[in-house]
Amino acid sequence: MENPIVIKNREQLMYMLCEAATLEHMVMCEYLFASFGLKRSVAEGISPQQLESIRRWDRVISGVAEQEMLHLSLANNLLTSIGGSPYFGRPNFPYASRYFPSSVRLALLPLNETSLRYFLFLERPEAMAIEEVPGFQSVMGGAVGGKIVPEGQEFATVGQLYRGIEEGLRYLSENYGEKQLFIGNAHDQATEEYFGWKELTAVTDLASAMKAIETIITEGEGARGDWKEAHFGKFLGILEEYREMKRVDPKFEPTRPTLAAFVRPPSDVASPELIDNELTAGIADLFNASYEVLLQVLNRFFLQAETTKEGLETLADVSIKLMVTVIKPLGTTITTLPIGGHRPGLTAGPTFEMYQMNYLLPRGQAAWIILRERLLELAANASELSRRPDAPKILLAVQRTLGLMAKSLEPLAGI
Repeated sequence: MENPIVIKNREQLMYMLCEAATLEHMVMCEYLFASFGLKRSVAEGISPQQLESIRRWDRVISGVAEQEMLHLSLANNLLTSIGGSPYFGRPNFPYASRYFPSSVRLALLPLNETSLRYFLFLERPEAMAIEEVPGFQSVMGGAVGGKIVPEGQEFATVGQLYRGIEEGLRYLSENYGEKQLFIGNAHDQATEEYFGWKELTAVTDLASAMKAIETIITEGEGARGDWKEAHFGKFLGILEEYREMKRVDPKFEPTRPTLAAFVRPPSDVASPELIDNELTAGIADLFNASYEVLLQVLNRFFLQAETTKEGLETLADVSIKLMVTVIKPLGTTITTLPIGGHRPGLTAGPTFEMYQMNYLLPRGQAAWIILRERLLELAANASELSRRPDAPKILLAVQRTLGLMAKSLEPLAGI
């Protein structure tokens, strides 16, 4: 029997919503990593038919990652609706989960049967017994909440986590009153107006909070167990097709020989894989610095202090362009580059490194000045890397995009 998640005050609710945001953030990165490492042409040792399947899987995985970004935004809407600050923090990969069974690590893995089974485990419906996802065994127990100091509480599924948050919201609404609980400003939230997702709505009361949670659960595991069109069903379909293709052709490999690798050892990873190829290291640093700016932009959007509608539109536009025209092409490119001589035949994988844990920018014009300055620094770095004789051509496009984003901030920075 699963332990219930107990939430009895606002502090505990904020704590568990931050845990939910962390999980959504890390799972999104896992899916992006799997997408970035997929083979892109028959020149990589696959047939045209296999390439067609891989491209279809990529569309599915990229779509699921996009929905995880939506879920992360909804988790932050829930946080800000009750008076909290946006939360985009997380540990570096790999990370041994404190909540799921001990065999589960949140890790960056190429697409294969092992990673697909991890994805199925993470997305499985609440009603599905853990034994129905082969490769995992349940380890129950752990702390029970309800005390004055918030603490981590074990959950077996993502759905169970959100149902616990849902019950916490109901309990606090009854005890505090809805107006006293939902004290955040609805304008300090992400909505369809800025990001285009019709499901991305402001949270202002218990009904809208329940709607946000239902969106997250339904897209992940299905509507109360109807999982065929949800994330679980999509990954199950890929796994079944992958296994059949391996049966027909045991040498079939849909991914590059990619291994997540850091440029330098992060403080919270015990035995990191390190890059010793200069070009690969330079592009990996550019990727991580761009990812860092993305988190700063998203934090700034949710804080919205002294930010006009024009400013919010600019922040939303910059965040989307960073994801689509900088982070994705750089992440894909890294998986074509060697880790170094100590790992012959292996390519590097982007780590989404968290080297800066405080993403809050100052208020007003100073924030725009800092963001513009950083984008210009990234553009200059991309330009420097592009001048190497062995540099990928994508760096020139990345440089131009970063420069244009910096220019779009000039009116807001007073330049």
